Amino acid sequence: MLALVGLVVILAGIIGAQVKWADGAQWTPRLGLDLEGGTQIILEPVVQGGGKVTAETLQQSVDIIRARVDGSGVGEAEITTEGGRNIVVAVPGKIDDRQRQLIKQSSQLRFRAVLAAAPAQTAPAPTATSTGSPSATSPSGTATKPAASATPTATGNATPSSQQRGLPQALVKGSTTTPTPTASAKPSGGATPSATPTDPSDPAWITPELEQKFLALDCTDTTALQGSTDDPKKPLVTCSSDRTEKYILGPVEVDGTDIKDASAGLQPTQNGGTSTTWEVRLNFDSQGANKFLDVTKRLYTLPEPRNRFGIVLDGLVISAPSANEPIAGGSASITGNFTQQSAMALANQLKYGALPLSFQVQTEEQISPLLGAEQLQRGLLAGLIGLLLVILYSLFQYRALGFVTVASLVVAGVITYEMVVLLGNSAGLRLSLAGVTGLIVSIGVTADSFIVYFERVRDEVREGRSLRAAVETGWRRARRTILAADAINFLAAVVLYVLAAGGVRGFAYTLGLATIIDVVVVMLFTHPLLSVLARTKFFGQGHRWSGLDPERLGTGISLGVKANLGTIASRRAAAAASTRQDA
Repeated sequence: MLALVGLVVILAGIIGAQVKWADGAQWTPRLGLDLEGGTQIILEPVVQGGGKVTAETLQQSVDIIRARVDGSGVGEAEITTEGGRNIVVAVPGKIDDRQRQLIKQSSQLRFRAVLAAAPAQTAPAPTATSTGSPSATSPSGTATKPAASATPTATGNATPSSQQRGLPQALVKGSTTTPTPTASAKPSGGATPSATPTDPSDPAWITPELEQKFLALDCTDTTALQGSTDDPKKPLVTCSSDRTEKYILGPVEVDGTDIKDASAGLQPTQNGGTSTTWEVRLNFDSQGANKFLDVTKRLYTLPEPRNRFGIVLDGLVISAPSANEPIAGGSASITGNFTQQSAMALANQLKYGALPLSFQVQTEEQISPLLGAEQLQRGLLAGLIGLLLVILYSLFQYRALGFVTVASLVVAGVITYEMVVLLGNSAGLRLSLAGVTGLIVSIGVTADSFIVYFERVRDEVREGRSLRAAVETGWRRARRTILAADAINFLAAVVLYVLAAGGVRGFAYTLGLATIIDVVVVMLFTHPLLSVLARTKFFGQGHRWSGLDPERLGTGISLGVKANLGTIASRRAAAAASTRQDA
């Protein structure tokens, strides 16, 4: 019971810390779209080249946008199609800029070779005595092929050198004045441009116009670059998503649709253990594996920065790792200065970034609740009525013992409320009417556990055991039944959550959460409380209002203080000894 009190206090402390230091945290549960309203965004799909939007590609877009929105922690969002052409995204409450950008994010995930790179921040113009050169801080890394164990491994984190940028030194060092490109200006980096590019890494792609665009690019505001429909057959001038580096990239060589899967994890060691380095693992399909092998065969022989490939999503470079060896087999890993959060974010971008369409926002507006406060009040009223019926039945059936049920339900309600608020602040959980229904149904699930335990204790008393012995013996037998029943309920909730969508998932989530809380309460509160009550005179002697009255249970045996200390066998032995003494 002390552990339970500690759990309640810790949960309250975490919520208090969230309210004090986390943006948007609150002490009350977050409500879903049907109860609170929210933001509705209508997206118009755009196919590059004026192609036709098919029903298959539109549905695939809906599925991936739903995965993106759910992955961002926004619960109970609705993503549907409208008129076979548009996609309607309705998100509960007010969305922040990060969530809005995630919804609008372009579908084009592409791999391009890096032709030139420079720090996004401009530096003072170099003087004759200047010997220093800036270093890049863009998201870079090293892509390697899997080790012999078939587990992707990686080493190193490449930082581009300003001496090998693939552009003239005036461009590399970020002069504050914009020089005019001349015919004599040749890229450095170990290659001389030819009249016609021979491959996507050929510096001949860098024309004077492209250099001028590169110099004029300001990465402090990347809004104009996001959502652009770039030509995959032409080079691209863009910035990194963290605005620290800008690039000239070659034509597209690998598309995001060639990625089969992406995940984040700790890099394994050579002896089979796990290191503390986070990596992003990539798996390509058969066609993508062949493309990626051809790319890495060429890149690993080139100097910096042309041994790197930029991963472009929504017009911005989300990562620019280098290739230090040919990567065959369709599996690779990217390492760098990753944290767990940044590695998982990049993995999600790679996994869900391959939308077949790009989008233009038609409208964005606030929408009113679909059901409103009246329906919520009715749902809460239904829950209150159900709770009162459970309490009345418990008091009628178990008398004073029914107050243990009431206390257990109160404790379960407090923990459930704290968990809903905590998950709402940290994981974006929102209560829809279906979720509220799941919590109401859980009242009966929780009461079932108490009934199973109480009936087992009463059965033990009927068999002649003392109340203290019956409480412990009954608990050992009832525990298996309670865990089995809760396991079945939890399994049903998991299956429903995985297979369902929309509000039904909210019902399954809250039902599963309440089932777990039921196990915690019955083990940390109900059983210990009953053990304490068994030591009292009121329950221990089987008072007629205790719910353990021997006559009401049909035993015909008094649970007096002395009798409460023994079993039927001991009382029979004591009676036989007394008879012998009388004789």
